[in-house]
Amino acid sequence: MKLSKFKYKLPEELIALHPAPNRDESRLMVVHKDTGKIEHKVFKDIIDYFDEKDVMVFNNTKVFPARLYGNKEKTGAEIEVFLLRELNKEQRLWDVLVDPARKIRIGNKLYFGDNDSLVAEVIDNTTSRGRTLRFLFDGSYEEFKETLYSLGETPLPKFINRKVEPEDKERYQTIFAKHEGAVAAPTAGMHFSRELLKRFEIKGVDFSYITLHVGLGSFRSVDVEDLTKHKMDSEQIIIPEDSAQMINHAKDERKRVCAVGTTVMRTIESSVSTNGHVNQFEGWTNKFIFPPYEFSVADSMVSNFHLPYSTLLMMVAAFGGYDLIMKAYKTAVKEKYRFGTYGDAMLII
Repeated sequence: MKLSKFKYKLPEELIALHPAPNRDESRLMVVHKDTGKIEHKVFKDIIDYFDEKDVMVFNNTKVFPARLYGNKEKTGAEIEVFLLRELNKEQRLWDVLVDPARKIRIGNKLYFGDNDSLVAEVIDNTTSRGRTLRFLFDGSYEEFKETLYSLGETPLPKFINRKVEPEDKERYQTIFAKHEGAVAAPTAGMHFSRELLKRFEIKGVDFSYITLHVGLGSFRSVDVEDLTKHKMDSEQIIIPEDSAQMINHAKDERKRVCAVGTTVMRTIESSVSTNGHVNQFEGWTNKFIFPPYEFSVADSMVSNFHLPYSTLLMMVAAFGGYDLIMKAYKTAVKEKYRFGTYGDAMLII
């Protein structure tokens, strides 16, 4: 499977810059794998496709304010620091991306906040873009974290080409976000409102929660034509025992298991036994799913409309079938669906 197969023409005005006024009222395209039928609905209609004891699997990761703006010592040059993950709590070490990267050297000090309330020192250049920063802070860990996050900004993807607004703090997060550690939101889950979850509960649909702390790897461009040569960044995943049991029970009872988003699909496919059961797991995954691929667990999936050439589109095409999904995307462009993080959704059943 080649990278060039995932090109399609996406008019820029179809990239959503803001979320729908209500979470569950974005549009929903329903794609039927067996017949190829495509339906156009509103997201809250999704409940009509599920029955008692079916399982929705959600990613309960929580996005933290990962984007910081600061200045370099001496020159005062403006820099953007994107926090990727905490490496060492005691030493305040963080793995970060710095932009512009070429101007930052080991030993440089970076200043953040109006009165330089936070200072960091570059102690390692780990990759061409990555750096390790040590934050110099005298107070307690809690005070440090509070200061760091008060200076941070909601890390909207670059393709949402606008300034961050107050509503992004809440809307660039699912309502069930619980475990902090993601630098990008699991976007399919953002369509679920409290009212919709309540209606699912009343109908007897079960919820299973896993965690994948989304890194920037999902957005990293694929720069090889032969997809077998692309390497995904590792991301931390947690599948609790009770979540695995709920999914496995539903499978054994021939109930529907729905992966809400590509992050959920990657997580459950990263810890599956030969009989199609999900195992409890805590660790890392760098699984890259693209066509052709034999899925073991979920038989339905919710996903947003992803950008051309993205690894997310590749996974959706693997699940729904390449020809059908590319046809559905062509239809979405024609019908003016909204694409990207804040865009509309697709249910593949």
